[in-house]
Amino acid sequence: MSRYRNLMVLSMFAVTSLSVYAQTKVQTNGALVVVPAFGEVKHVNDQVRMTFTIEEQDKDKAAAASRVNAKMKQGTDILKRQDPQAVLQTRGYYTYPVYPEETQPRTNNTKPRVPTGWRVGQYLDATTTNLSSLPKTVALVQSVLGLNGLSFSLSDAISKKMDDERIAATYLNLNERIGSIARAMGRSESDAVLDTIDFEGSGNYAPEAAMPKAAMMMRSVSMDSAPVEEPSFEPGETTLSMRVVGKVRFK
Repeated sequence: MSRYRNLMVLSMFAVTSLSVYAQTKVQTNGALVVVPAFGEVKHVNDQVRMTFTIEEQDKDKAAAASRVNAKMKQGTDILKRQDPQAVLQTRGYYTYPVYPEETQPRTNNTKPRVPTGWRVGQYLDATTTNLSSLPKTVALVQSVLGLNGLSFSLSDAISKKMDDERIAATYLNLNERIGSIARAMGRSESDAVLDTIDFEGSGNYAPEAAMPKAAMMMRSVSMDSAPVEEPSFEPGETTLSMRVVGKVRFK
């Protein structure tokens, strides 16, 4: 009987506590709430940057340079003919001496080393939005130059458009989260006044990772090489994201 009486007392105490808790409401008038939000948009890449390279090796430095110059001109002419809208830039012209391998330690380090040949090379960058003819263009250029690297991205026009959409998506998410917080606090969304919007918290200040430098080719293909089969490319898509922090004050 005593045990039953104790259970009744505990039950009455619990009901009383819940009743008091239900009647007690935290006042949120004037409360300042910090709300983080996030927005993300995606778009298929519409631009490609290709890097072609040529390298020749010869005992005669002038002969190696002449072949490089001729092949670079031929490759550049192919690109201009196949894709007139492409933006081209040649860079990284280099000339290195080639020394014989030494199997034994040198006994006289003061004697200058004599090169047995020369390596001469150059790079060509091409940026274009003409992705439909990309496989054919690359295959034709590869009959003369080597493909050193290729990366897809968004053009400036699409990037601007997607940036507008990214900001809109982030702001929409901020408003949705403010509404959720207001309802959780038992307040009306109309009671929330957006005090501050901090787009500085987006975290998008780090530059894009630079393209890794590919190793130099020891030998380029000859000018009379066989035609190259067209490669296959998938441009993929780019995801743009943004963070925002809003400060909301409730009336």
